[in-house]
Amino acid sequence: MNDITQLLASVARGESQPSADLLPVVYAELRKLAASWLATEAPGQTLQPTALVHEAYLRLVGGANNPLWDSRGHFFAAAAQAMRRILVESARKRNSQKSGKGKPPVELPDVATEPETDTIDLLDLNAAMEKLAQQDERKARLVELRFFGGLTTEEAAAVVGISAATAYREWAYTRAWLHREVSGEKPAKNL
Repeated sequence: MNDITQLLASVARGESQPSADLLPVVYAELRKLAASWLATEAPGQTLQPTALVHEAYLRLVGGANNPLWDSRGHFFAAAAQAMRRILVESARKRNSQKSGKGKPPVELPDVATEPETDTIDLLDLNAAMEKLAQQDERKARLVELRFFGGLTTEEAAAVVGISAATAYREWAYTRAWLHREVSGEKPAKNL
């Protein structure tokens, strides 16, 4: 059992000291996850990893009913969900600001821009995730845990309650499905 799981178990038993010890351990892992996620964002992203972690942590423990998590996977599943929501809200806000919100257009000189590489449009991804959730909630949950939560396939499988082999199969299928949905590619027809 790792440190986080032990601390979560101690908190669940009502011990007060472990809750104070949990924050630094969880914070470091959440910070790494946020930094790696934000590295895939398009240039111009103003949300910083520290701000993302703080906002997610506040959403996790800031309410009147602080939930108790029964495992590391359960906690990081909740953190993944919170981070996803924050990132989508941030992307929506950026897009609404880009559209000008009714302000008159401003002419800009022609400027050569570098093409974006290896970036993910969060709003497209979120729309695809919502479509996937309507079709198969378990696969959507698996993606959320792996992609946003940073859990390994085995950890995500344990949280979802499936075998690692099933999780690997579903992860491979779902990644391809999401890529097709986000990129707009049509599926190949069998001859």
